[in-house]
Amino acid sequence: MVHSVELVFDPDTEAAVRGIWDALRDADIPSQAPASRPHATLTVAQRIDARAEEELGVLVDRFPLPCRIGATLIFGRSAGVLARLLVPTAELLTVQADAHRLCLPFMDPAPMPHAEPGQWTPHVTLARRVAPGRLATAMRIAGRPAEIVGRVTGLRHWDGDKRTEHPIG
Repeated sequence: MVHSVELVFDPDTEAAVRGIWDALRDADIPSQAPASRPHATLTVAQRIDARAEEELGVLVDRFPLPCRIGATLIFGRSAGVLARLLVPTAELLTVQADAHRLCLPFMDPAPMPHAEPGQWTPHVTLARRVAPGRLATAMRIAGRPAEIVGRVTGLRHWDGDKRTEHPIG
């Protein structure tokens, strides 16, 4: 598994994302529900030592941040990952770059390339392994509402090995 540092959202934004997850599940599309919590990954590696959490504490004062969840995205080629774009702002990109930099000494073996500043696509995952024949339905469901206006309220360290969440700050 992997470890990641993630943005978490206010309850209304979480509820909006969970509503999409539920609608996907009701349409027999494998959504993230109920195994996860709505989030946007800032940086990820095979392992991030827990000592990174203390370093990340310097970012806590930046929250809450306004956010917009916008366009629907598909990552991958065959069975795609369905997501919604977390619209990048200068402030959001700075938080990502700072979180990544603070975690570097604690990452083993190294960060995954798609999480490098300048390579990162901020997004909220809605479903994984969506079969090509289900993409049109999944896109229709995932695109409603067209925009979710909310707030990023903080950070967490996700330990994918133990499937545990460690709030930062």
